[in-house]
Amino acid sequence: MTPDAPSDSAPKLPASMTARDRLVIYLILASAFVVMLNETIIGVALPKIMEELRIEPATSQWLLTAFMLTMAVVIPLSGFFMRRFTSRQVYITAIALFSLGTFLAAIASDFSMLVVARVVQAVGTGVMIPLLMTTIMTLVPPHERGKMMGNITIVMSVAPALGPLVAGVILNSLDWRWVFWLVLPFGLAALALGIWKMENVSETAKVGIDVLSIPLAALAFGGLVYGLSETSNAVRGHVPLEPWIPIVIGAVALGLFIWRQIVLQRRDAPLMDLRTFAQPGFAVAIGLMAVVVAVMFGSIILLPIYIQDGLGYEPIVAGLAVLPGGLLQGVAGPFVGRLYDRLGPRPLLVPATILSGLALVGFATFLGTETPIWVIIALHIAMSVSLAFTFPPLMNSAMGALTPKLYASGSAVVGTAQQLFGAAGTAALIVVFTLGSAAAVGGAGASEAEAVVAGTHVAFLVAAFAAIAPIVLALFIRRPASELGGGHGHGPGAGDSTDGPVHDPANDLEFPEGMTAPAGGLH
Repeated sequence: MTPDAPSDSAPKLPASMTARDRLVIYLILASAFVVMLNETIIGVALPKIMEELRIEPATSQWLLTAFMLTMAVVIPLSGFFMRRFTSRQVYITAIALFSLGTFLAAIASDFSMLVVARVVQAVGTGVMIPLLMTTIMTLVPPHERGKMMGNITIVMSVAPALGPLVAGVILNSLDWRWVFWLVLPFGLAALALGIWKMENVSETAKVGIDVLSIPLAALAFGGLVYGLSETSNAVRGHVPLEPWIPIVIGAVALGLFIWRQIVLQRRDAPLMDLRTFAQPGFAVAIGLMAVVVAVMFGSIILLPIYIQDGLGYEPIVAGLAVLPGGLLQGVAGPFVGRLYDRLGPRPLLVPATILSGLALVGFATFLGTETPIWVIIALHIAMSVSLAFTFPPLMNSAMGALTPKLYASGSAVVGTAQQLFGAAGTAALIVVFTLGSAAAVGGAGASEAEAVVAGTHVAFLVAAFAAIAPIVLALFIRRPASELGGGHGHGPGAGDSTDGPVHDPANDLEFPEGMTAPAGGLH
């Protein structure tokens, strides 16, 4: 019996981080914060954009849809970019494109130019998080990755939570273009620092790009994300295209894309290396992440609808109600990461998934037409805490199961899974919400607010049942074999046998309980 590790190459693990390594990581972290803040900042500005550019609400949504579709296409391709080009080249190109898109948005004279600007922004944004994850896996010693992955939680939770609030403050006294003008200096500063200080930390390979894989990836991931997103819109009103059409096209293209990558793997030149799924630790972690993202992201979308249409509050109240949870999730991220480094994934994931299930049950039970806002805030904080204790362990478990050769593809798979299953979860729960609301109106003659509450109750009830799956899957998550080192383990018979490693001083490595180092050590 041997630890779960890819057989194609042995991991080359860093022993410690240098000052240069920390500078590179924190530079990318800060840049990722800026681009993620931008991702949610435009939603609040849509009414003013519609008024000035004289466009309909359905048309204005393309500012969000175009951004989302570009991300859905770019993220799967990011693995190739990071294998083919140096991390310095990828970073500078990404932040330069983001800054260019921000500038074009600020000076946009019409709606078409604004959409193009958002697409350019999205290209830079789509590469940034996979680049950050790959860089952390490359530079950070395994026994410190939890703490550093926890910092990603700050980017992925605090930045999107602050976006609407920042936009609201800006728009209270300034034109909508200032949403972009005030973001631009941060992008340019990140670009200047990158040109000055960013050093290459990755190895490149002269891999060719398969021309057929690019349109297949665009149709597959773009079609599925667009179709799933339009499903939630279709049940609430007219959509320009029936959602099943892009979903079917995307599903067929996805099958062809997977077949093409398997063929290219024989030449060691896939666009997205699916050998990541051959590692059980990666596959289980991605499965758990997919369910969590689908359930949680779909649930979070419901809250603003309920607060505004069910309780009658203004949009700013809806934004402020979810702000404490988002901030707490980000603040807790590094703390959770340190716990991961000490305890491993399962002691964190099992309680976190149980807490998320209880929070969803709370939403299904306590939300009504006169629910105090503090109850909503408390339940959302509980859900946010559960997410804070979920994502760093999952990202560590998934990426730690891979060899360095597969880090770039693994990062692309993680980002793609979040996009796809986030859209799927949102679509599913919005459909359930809409059907529940319609049934309340048709069957009991409920008012609009009562119908919203009825739909919210049914949707959260479905989400609570779906949350059982993450609890079960969490029991199968193991600490990656590459992390069984760094002197943080304990001896045989102490603690949890799943996550507790046994230290082998001769090789400064650790092995799962019940295993010993091979005779003569490791070579």
